[in-house]
Amino acid sequence: MRARSIGAAAATALALVAARDLVQKKHALLRNFPVIGHARYLLETIGPELRQYVVTSNEEERPFSRDQRTWIYASAKEENNYFGFGTDVDVEHVQGHAYVKQRTFAGTLPDLHDPQAPLPSAKVLGGPRGRAKAFRPASIVNISAMSFGSLSGAAITALNKGAALAGAMQNTGEGGLSPYHRNGGDLILQIGTSYFGCRNEDGTFSLDKLKAVVAGAPVKAIEIKLSQGAKPGLGGMLPGAKVTPEIAKIRGIPAGKDCASPSRHTAFHDVDSMLDFVELLATETGLPVGIKSAVGEMSFWQELATLMARGDRGVDFVTIDGGEGGTGAAPLIFTDSVSLPFRMGFSRVYSTFAEQGLTDNLTFIGSGKLGLPENAAVAFALGVDMINVAREAMLSIGCIQAQKCHTDKCPTGIATQDPWLVRGVDAPSKATRAAVYLRTLRKELLKVSGAVGVAHPALITTTDIEIMNGDYDARTLASVYGYKEGWGELGPELAQEITTLLTTRPTPLPKPATDA
Repeated sequence: MRARSIGAAAATALALVAARDLVQKKHALLRNFPVIGHARYLLETIGPELRQYVVTSNEEERPFSRDQRTWIYASAKEENNYFGFGTDVDVEHVQGHAYVKQRTFAGTLPDLHDPQAPLPSAKVLGGPRGRAKAFRPASIVNISAMSFGSLSGAAITALNKGAALAGAMQNTGEGGLSPYHRNGGDLILQIGTSYFGCRNEDGTFSLDKLKAVVAGAPVKAIEIKLSQGAKPGLGGMLPGAKVTPEIAKIRGIPAGKDCASPSRHTAFHDVDSMLDFVELLATETGLPVGIKSAVGEMSFWQELATLMARGDRGVDFVTIDGGEGGTGAAPLIFTDSVSLPFRMGFSRVYSTFAEQGLTDNLTFIGSGKLGLPENAAVAFALGVDMINVAREAMLSIGCIQAQKCHTDKCPTGIATQDPWLVRGVDAPSKATRAAVYLRTLRKELLKVSGAVGVAHPALITTTDIEIMNGDYDARTLASVYGYKEGWGELGPELAQEITTLLTTRPTPLPKPATDA
């Protein structure tokens, strides 16, 4: 009797759905195929998950393949991150695949058994321009710009604590310095076109507010964001669903409304005035000051290098972001087709400074899927001094590549402000995972540089790596990107300094005397 009632209720419900489908005019599919047409929308909804976990091969999926995600997850959890039974890559035919050429002999190499895997920058940030607070970054791997707002407070907390545990730095992103950034990790303060955290009521830049922010937090450097890989030339966008009252207060904007940053700065209008702005910030704060940009037309970089060659003004670092897209929400055409991919863009910018003989005078930072050992090794060979990791850091604390960052419905609570979803992020345990991932990546880079026979990844050269160029043919990085002899390499003094720093063994303490 009960089964009959349930069946009748189900039949009635299906009849009602069918009737609604037949009379509605929004979906032609449902008018023609009532009830069963809903299966199409269900499959469309769960299609990404089906492809991610069932259909695609280990090396097929984008932006991060299953093998790449597995390596990050295992590394962050201190699990076995080795792979068995050979490579999944079709090594003789995959266009663009990189091959590192190991050396048979090597000099003295760093200790690979230190669990902290210390790996400082080969350059002193701000040193060449004599900044009052110049310093040598303790880690060549740091956490990239991701604002509180695009990420949840719990995620920012986890990443900041993880950076502190790993001896790395965290970039605040353009959303301003939030309470979640104050959990022990050193910071790079990013200033975007909206000047969040250091703006007047009319949205213009406020030097006094910037100095107050810097004085009250462990800010080690300032980064002026000109553009980013996800949406170059567009300005940042925080959907209104993510603009909570807390975020609105930190940024100085209305709650619940889309927050669209201007595409250009108002504090300067060309390269000359930008350098004046850089020197102003450096003088007033004592901090190293740099710029971040994706790469499009090259006249900006050519003018910047020409003006810096005079020696009176200059940026302390340049962060180059690849156009592959990142954590930011953006229109599809910007994600897919605006600005150059990292390797192409970075090599062009580096070459511009190399032509002026300036490459030892500033620090080059790379971002854009460089949190994987292969990509990072190529970046260092091209001349990068440090790398920033964003999506890889998110994966280390639980991101599953659901690609819902722009919807406020991130299922793991990382890229959302929904309290119910955010509660899934346990900041203390995720901080440990982030720290372990950062250390593991440093250790992998030490292993790769050791295989090449050098002490530091920055000593890998453009002739140490070849890029697959069609079937059974490969070319060196120098050939692919048009590098001249010595480009991508540190000057002799810098090379010797970092080698000595990494390979000098501490003098053991003398053993206490014993009675005869």
